[in-house]
Amino acid sequence: MSIINCQVHSLVPLTEFVYKVLLKPEHNVDFLPGQYLNFIMSDDDKRAFSIASAPKDELIELQIGAFGADSYPMQVIEKIQTSKQVQVEMPLGQAHLRDSERPLLLIAGGTGFSYIKSMFEQLVHENSQRKVVVYWGLREESASYELEKTQATIQKLTHGEFHPVIENAHNNWQGKTGMVHQVVMADISDLSLYDIYLAGRFDMVGVVRTDFVAKGALIDRMYADAFAFI
Repeated sequence: MSIINCQVHSLVPLTEFVYKVLLKPEHNVDFLPGQYLNFIMSDDDKRAFSIASAPKDELIELQIGAFGADSYPMQVIEKIQTSKQVQVEMPLGQAHLRDSERPLLLIAGGTGFSYIKSMFEQLVHENSQRKVVVYWGLREESASYELEKTQATIQKLTHGEFHPVIENAHNNWQGKTGMVHQVVMADISDLSLYDIYLAGRFDMVGVVRTDFVAKGALIDRMYADAFAFI
């Protein structure tokens, strides 16, 4: 783990409440897909965000959901807006992508999407032949972003599937609806076949773990940084 100086390359809104941040590190940084970094506000104030980019990418991407003018993440956005250079501490996290030939099930809620994005983009870089099934759960359609881009990326995989799931969908939504992990359980009859990676609110991840294990998922084949805290 190292402290890295980064130039602020760009900051753009993806939705009303989600920002895409691109940072250019001063030198190449080794990390594993699914790891996270600490954004350094001060020596005693470090804030964790999943890395959305793949390790081979030149820029480090973050997707930051910021709700509220003085919220924890909005303070980070404001620092980025007023800085040409920032510092991050990385890599961190043990729920990174493992080498395996087993099918992959990647599930995220909200901006937890950044965690699984790093993984499937790396698998595309590697021309992986694994089966990769991606579910992204969102409360409203307005919370979605880069759906077409994500679909195009996952379609580059030989055995890739992408399923956005809207919990509170309107009539014009043509995709899957409901609670994302319940949709997964309805779609997949045998969860024991999959390596499963989860990202989202801690309470959500806890519920998913319990429900998936009850339906046959293997606890030692499920990964989430939240498991260390719940």
